[in-house]
Amino acid sequence: MNREEMLARVSELSRPWDIVVIGGGATGAGIAVDAASRGFEVLLLEKKDFGKATSSRSTKLVHGGVRYLEQGNVSLVMEALEERGILRQNAPHLVHDLAFVVPIYSWWESPFYGVGLKIYDLLAGKYNFGRSRILSREETLARLPTINTDGLRGGVIYYDGQFDDSRLLIHLLATAANHNAVLLNYAPVIELTKDADGYVNGVVASDDESGQRFTIPARVVINATGMFADQIRRLAEPTAETMIAPSQGIHLVFERSFLRGDSAIMVPHTSDGRVLFAIPWHGHTVVGTTDTPIEQPSYDPLPLEDEINFVLETAGQYLSRTPERSDVLSVYVGIRPLVKNDGAAASKTSALSRDHTIHIDDSGLLTIVGGKWTTYRHMAEDCVNHAITLGKLEDKPCITKTLRIHGYRENIEDLGSLWVYGADAEAIRALMRNDSNLAQPLHSELPYSGAEVVWGVRKEMARTLDDILSRRTRALFLNARAAIEMAPAVAKLMASELGRDDDWIHDQIASFTNLAEGYLLH
Repeated sequence: MNREEMLARVSELSRPWDIVVIGGGATGAGIAVDAASRGFEVLLLEKKDFGKATSSRSTKLVHGGVRYLEQGNVSLVMEALEERGILRQNAPHLVHDLAFVVPIYSWWESPFYGVGLKIYDLLAGKYNFGRSRILSREETLARLPTINTDGLRGGVIYYDGQFDDSRLLIHLLATAANHNAVLLNYAPVIELTKDADGYVNGVVASDDESGQRFTIPARVVINATGMFADQIRRLAEPTAETMIAPSQGIHLVFERSFLRGDSAIMVPHTSDGRVLFAIPWHGHTVVGTTDTPIEQPSYDPLPLEDEINFVLETAGQYLSRTPERSDVLSVYVGIRPLVKNDGAAASKTSALSRDHTIHIDDSGLLTIVGGKWTTYRHMAEDCVNHAITLGKLEDKPCITKTLRIHGYRENIEDLGSLWVYGADAEAIRALMRNDSNLAQPLHSELPYSGAEVVWGVRKEMARTLDDILSRRTRALFLNARAAIEMAPAVAKLMASELGRDDDWIHDQIASFTNLAEGYLLH
């Protein structure tokens, strides 16, 4: 993907685009893949960088949702379990199995969770990732050598999926581009155009880098902006009622020693009623999450002290080594764009449904909100089917159930730290062979090299330090202080690729350092 080429193509089409998608997160990218692979002319516009908001800040799990089963939402669990299996099938380079252990400290928990997880297995059907079973105390300790042993009776093991969210997003966008979709980051939609009857028939967008404005006609405009969906809806209908009830969740990242085994911990009930996970991820341990209602969404939310204390305290109940603030390498915060439910208590967003909702305003703007990463493909299929009807497009079948995602590679064991690139890893290795400087690690505590920076700029449309250090690599999410220390070297490499000057380098380092401070605990 090359941004200059994408920008040039925005004005090339002599007729209205079949579908213009606003929003470059998981939902928007999924829609672009679905629509483009059906043969439609698709343009996706993102205000910031792809995945800048919610889609890069998940718990890193591809899962059916055990707690939704407890809530009685069997249909959502079955849908998610099927989609989990489809995603592993289509992107084996990015999605893999992960064993989860529920530690048991009371006599009644073993049969209770054992039966519940057997039902979870049954609902997965042919997409099952592995059979759950009850573990003895010794087996539990073998899998979780750092678990708190005081009162430990045993555990229950089950299997779900894990992934790298922003890497999957980039590969989805590349898949859409492979099917001729046009994708543009840093291109905010500033206006929705309407025909004489008041129906939305296009958008006005601008290019943040050049300042150029585009009036772009479309047969259907899809609003897939997640937590900002209401803002886009009000471009068409200023009095549109609020659909989104945003909720904030934080994750704390520690070094790997806090979870030395290969299994994750799942705590099904915490003091705030949420599930808590401690999972191995990119050589680190990620612990979360919280569920805190907030008033307004933002691109770079900050953790609340109560949230930090809650995760530290709860994790300390299950890890033999109690984590302290000084142990936190990074704290990242995500906002869930939950669909508002006036019947639920405003202070209890964990009770709101994770189902997706498709809404068509009187103006003809199609909005999709809610859902979860695991079900992105099904959401996209549903949305494009609605768009076909709304825009009177040719009824073409969806093919994404068996569509391989860009970078598809079944065996990634020989790729080392480049496994997240799948088939693209060989091209990155070629960069290293051609320039040995690009093969050197950028920091002793993280696995990233200069070649990945160059690749991110040349092939993945990275434009800023934040793009590279947060989403093309995961440096900021894994170790914020190390990311700050890497910033000058990365900025110089990017400047060389983008043709930027020393002032740009200085500004980027200052901007990124200010951002990264929000990922550190002081």
